[in-house]
Amino acid sequence: MPEEKNPFSAVVGKMVVTKEGKRLGFVKDITFETRSGELINIVVKDSTPYTKNLSLERTSSKEPLIPYSAIIAIGDFVIVSEEDLI
Repeated sequence: MPEEKNPFSAVVGKMVVTKEGKRLGFVKDITFETRSGELINIVVKDSTPYTKNLSLERTSSKEPLIPYSAIIAIGDFVIVSEEDLI
């Protein structure tokens, strides 16, 4: 199945939720490896208190980072697998 391409602007601002429906916050930015273009993390803004319970890496300004590999789907929301965050 070919991976659907999502333009950056279509992803920024979307709510990030776990597949169980827990809200984590909103997509602020996406980090990527400049040479390969490989996506690494989603930077989360307006993170919810639930996000503090997860052992996520954080930016220097304390915003949570969600590994791109944890993303299950991008539609109306960015859906992530909580098991892949721990």
